[in-house]
Amino acid sequence: MVSLSYLWAEVRRRKGRTILTALGLGVGVALVVTVTALSAGLDKAQDEVLAPLTGVGTDLSVTRPIDIESASAAERKQLQEENGVSRFGLGDLAKPGERFEDDRFASTQLSFDAGAASDIAAMDGAADAAAGLTVSSLHISGTMAERPEPGAPPPDIDVESLTVTGVDADKQGLGAIAPSQVSAGRWFTGGREAILNVAYARREGLGVGDRVTLGGKRFAVVGLARTPLGGAAADVYTGLGVLQRISDRKGRANVIYARADDADAVPGLKRQIEAGISGAEVTTAAELADRVGGSLVHAKDLVSKLSTAMTIVALAGAVLIAVLLTLSSITKRVRELGTLKAIGWPQRRVVGQVTAESVLHGALGGAIGAVLGIGGAALISALDLSLTAKVADAAPPAGGFGRIAAVFGQGQVSTGSTDIALTAPVDFGLIVLAVSLALLGGLLAGAAGGLRTARLRPADALRHID
Repeated sequence: MVSLSYLWAEVRRRKGRTILTALGLGVGVALVVTVTALSAGLDKAQDEVLAPLTGVGTDLSVTRPIDIESASAAERKQLQEENGVSRFGLGDLAKPGERFEDDRFASTQLSFDAGAASDIAAMDGAADAAAGLTVSSLHISGTMAERPEPGAPPPDIDVESLTVTGVDADKQGLGAIAPSQVSAGRWFTGGREAILNVAYARREGLGVGDRVTLGGKRFAVVGLARTPLGGAAADVYTGLGVLQRISDRKGRANVIYARADDADAVPGLKRQIEAGISGAEVTTAAELADRVGGSLVHAKDLVSKLSTAMTIVALAGAVLIAVLLTLSSITKRVRELGTLKAIGWPQRRVVGQVTAESVLHGALGGAIGAVLGIGGAALISALDLSLTAKVADAAPPAGGFGRIAAVFGQGQVSTGSTDIALTAPVDFGLIVLAVSLALLGGLLAGAAGGLRTARLRPADALRHID
């Protein structure tokens, strides 16, 4: 049984020891709160870059890239048929001296049956999969030469291109973009609707309610999406089925976004996909994450390496201070504690009283540490610090056309750099952890003090009576 009145009287009477013990534990706990909050802030900032690398909600992306120089005759023929190379002659578009315009779609990746997404979703370790299609929309205009030479292009020709991605609007948590990325307007509801990349819309002076032309068809702009650094880059997003129809690629896809059951299932799922789809190139989020650099990554690596060591040292130092102060107090209280035993207090009650005092010190230290820790985390957020994240360009396809062509489809990510604000979020669970650590420290100090108290004998009190 613990005497609460005696406990409170001792805490007030020995204010110096109470303050020092609580403050020592509080500083250690505050450091834990601040470092943990900082680490959480770095995790959040890094997730903004790493999460969309293979597409929203995606663990693996599947494409069929082609190197024109080393491709087989069958692959070249397929790409030519998909791009309609035979239709690229412009001689029939207008008479010599007349203006002409033409719209068509092209891709530097081979397509495959969009039904492969269902096959992948049924594989062991797969949670879901969605098909996508990314092509370049070309608008060609110019004036036909008066006397064109055979096979020569018109001398006055303009080619405007933009990248278009078709997304499975029903798989809102899996694909190139998601409703959460739409910063203005709304998600697809069907028909000829387009969501524009914010950067493209700003460059072209477009907004929600305007119209864009793709393949000679008018599309209503229903939303603007902010593609994050590292996300699948496109200028315009449409429904998958609509893009398949207007690009003459009905039922085809050139990227599949796959989500695994868990991280451990990714390697096995990758092997199954490579074995099941001829020529498939499977890219995981971890592989693309290697392309991310900058001060954000360096800071995260540093905190990851030092946070555990700093936490252990801080807590060990705080507990050691609490133990030493408790033992010192007991040495000074020999007469008092011995007297308690002499007047009939059982040993377990005396030990319990000393332990209760230390636990109370721990509770006070936890409160102080929580306040200091929250203050430290708030200071980090208030300083408005920013870190830079950079995504390196992927190596271009080797040889020939691959050197000058953009890599359409998954694997092409939004490159460059961006500044990400650094915050240090503190949640309720972290505060509970901090207070628990302080109580544990007080309990350990109380245990050490209790062992010392247990060795005291009533006779010891008599030696200290003047």
